[in-house]
Amino acid sequence: MKVDPFGVKIFKFGDEKVERAEKQELVASLHEVFSGAASVVVVHYDGLSVAEITNLRSQMREVGASLKVTKNRLTRLALKGTDYEGIADLFTGPTAIGFADDAVAAPKALAEFAKKNEKLRLLGGGMGSTVLDQNGVKALAELPSLDELRGKLVGLLQAPAQKVAAVTQAPAGQLARVFGAYGATDAA
Repeated sequence: MKVDPFGVKIFKFGDEKVERAEKQELVASLHEVFSGAASVVVVHYDGLSVAEITNLRSQMREVGASLKVTKNRLTRLALKGTDYEGIADLFTGPTAIGFADDAVAAPKALAEFAKKNEKLRLLGGGMGSTVLDQNGVKALAELPSLDELRGKLVGLLQAPAQKVAAVTQAPAGQLARVFGAYGATDAA
């Protein structure tokens, strides 16, 4: 394989080995994504402009998720041996996948974007070995994210601690007022 002065690879007939190696690398990286993701959402992005896809990717990064445009045949190969083998039928047409470590982050970001832009269509997805249809992805998007759940849990744990502190401080305050009253009567 040769490279022109501008750094572009020049393929000649017979360079199938290079292309095959790149495809194998792509399948391996996708397999790693499917093996480590808490949830995967498959979308059609037909008609989205580059600016809209860039905007969607930045929105997904903000919530800790990623968007990857995929080649369907290679993606089906990468699904083999993962929990997500059941979603292989979703890969037809111009597809992209959204994925994250948080099971709710990718569905939530993609569902919100799809509400505002009809060119992005949710096809389905998976959460572990569970295959989700469009409604399943939307239901998953309605759940609170992991960070929101952590915040609620910390709030619930702090509330009893504040109540316990208030209850334990109240008798001490009452005793101090009683002693103060006795001290005032003795001084008079």
